[in-house]
Amino acid sequence: MDEQITSYLENNRELHLKQMIEFLSIPSISSDSTHKPDVRKAAEWLANDLENGGLENVQILETAGHPVVYADYLRAEGKPTVLCYGHYDVQPVDPIDQWHTDPFKPEIKDNIIYSRGSSDDKGQVFMLAKAAESILAVKEELPVNIKFCFEGEEEIGSAHLDDFVDTHLDLLQGDVLLVSDTTMIGINQPAVSYGLRGLCGLEVHLRGPKGDLHSGVYGGAVQNTLHAMVELLATLHDKDGKIAVDGFYDGVEELTEEEKNTCEKISDDEALRKELDVDTLVGEPGYSTTARIWARPTVELNGVFGGFQGEGLKTVIPSTATAKITCRLVPNQDPAVIGALMNKHLKKHLPAGVKLDIRLMDHAEPFVMPLDHPALKAAGAALKDAYHVDPIFSRQGGSVPIVNTFHDKLGLAPVLMGFGLDTENFHAPNEHFHLVNFDRGLKALIDFLNFLPEQK
Repeated sequence: MDEQITSYLENNRELHLKQMIEFLSIPSISSDSTHKPDVRKAAEWLANDLENGGLENVQILETAGHPVVYADYLRAEGKPTVLCYGHYDVQPVDPIDQWHTDPFKPEIKDNIIYSRGSSDDKGQVFMLAKAAESILAVKEELPVNIKFCFEGEEEIGSAHLDDFVDTHLDLLQGDVLLVSDTTMIGINQPAVSYGLRGLCGLEVHLRGPKGDLHSGVYGGAVQNTLHAMVELLATLHDKDGKIAVDGFYDGVEELTEEEKNTCEKISDDEALRKELDVDTLVGEPGYSTTARIWARPTVELNGVFGGFQGEGLKTVIPSTATAKITCRLVPNQDPAVIGALMNKHLKKHLPAGVKLDIRLMDHAEPFVMPLDHPALKAAGAALKDAYHVDPIFSRQGGSVPIVNTFHDKLGLAPVLMGFGLDTENFHAPNEHFHLVNFDRGLKALIDFLNFLPEQK
């Protein structure tokens, strides 16, 4: 790290934290229409901050929903162009009674900032902006060309981002996609994510008799839709936990020995059991816990419901039942193909006495990058310089659909270099962000921009 930039960061830390608190104080909840003005206010705040930080061509670009904030610096002739992506919208705060602080009045305690959006993703978006601003303030130029694309709809599925990218292909052209919206392995163990699982979501409906029936009058004569649903869902896995859908694993690549060793090295089943307060961990046999989370496909029930759910008893045979299912996918699995296989399986195993309706819902392609890509090397070197330990090259169990959007439509090489922690309660009450990772992460981002042109 350049000594002048190090001094600049130290001298301006309090100012930066004050600015971040101001940004986090805006309740930019994209899913709540009553907060639409606040989402707009957050976009305006961010655009103003980028302009004050020396970025050029700052614009608030409209979509059919919430706007995208764009800015750039394109004066580094012959150098790579980095497109920085993040989102300035946040999740709702419910249940509010479980917060220990006001979610939109950020508080710093023990070098941790508590606020909605502090970890996911406004705190990290702020870091991306400050990394470029800090270099410009000290050096008066950037080592790479840079573009910022900050959206306001990630927490509601980035509904209009694909159309936005299609409309602005020329504006968003570049070489590398830098995303700071992922997590580290631990507070002192940084990670570069090179792979993401994809997603295929389904909603399954069963319909039996024309209405709920009295269980005393009709019990034993007609199919109970909840019984049928339980029976049907039980066919999705075998007794060992392996997915029993024909063709589901076709084409799935095995992990390399290096990847298996990394997963086994960082798997700590005892710690995870304690963290989650469960007696045992379960999953596909033959793989470490980390391997199952990062790089193996799954079929998960997210909700199963039907019949009477009020207080006490109501002796009915329910006429309908519903299940919500998500499949996490790995490279070489196509969400459309998996959706068709799930559809075929459910129809094949449908119990008698009920009718089936299946609706495909959210989907996202899986993604993996070659580990020897120069951008990943630059990210690894930057994290080692900032944290003084070798980073782990990891996959992520979740899905980030925008990565595929930018890769497929613009040819950008994704670098997922985030500084949050899985334990920081994003999407839950008492979201927080460790400021030690604000400090070290800011240095790592600056180093990445400096190291990237040197990698071949």
